[in-house]
Amino acid sequence: MSLKQRLTEDMKAAMKSGDKQSLGVIRLINAALKQKEVDERIELDDTAVIAILDKMVKQRRDSVTQYETAAREDLAQIERDEIVVIERYIPAKMGEAEILAVIEQAIAEVGATGPADLGKLMGPLKAKLAGKADMGQVSALTKKRLAG
Repeated sequence: MSLKQRLTEDMKAAMKSGDKQSLGVIRLINAALKQKEVDERIELDDTAVIAILDKMVKQRRDSVTQYETAAREDLAQIERDEIVVIERYIPAKMGEAEILAVIEQAIAEVGATGPADLGKLMGPLKAKLAGKADMGQVSALTKKRLAG
């Protein structure tokens, strides 16, 4: 079952069970997916759906930070609750050891020797790890590995 189908099924289940919070978040997700499909005239696959979900989680984390800074814990909690629902549809992220193994493999493939080769490495790493790992963490680990 694709992620889009799973979202549709979960939306139906949330309607039947009266789970208004999950229903609202799933509707937001579906709206974002539909918007992307209409704007770009494409059919989204699971990889593209995961990218949109990752972006939604990042936006909500930024909002939580801003709400906490403004002492609006009530609004921050709403965003945290939405993050929990969205993360149900994102596959588990890779661990640091798994990411390092992929980085080592990419370094061998590209022939990277130092920090100047970071740009050459990030392209192949993004292709291999997008949706499976936090790209900020991948970048940091790659910089650390290339530095020595």
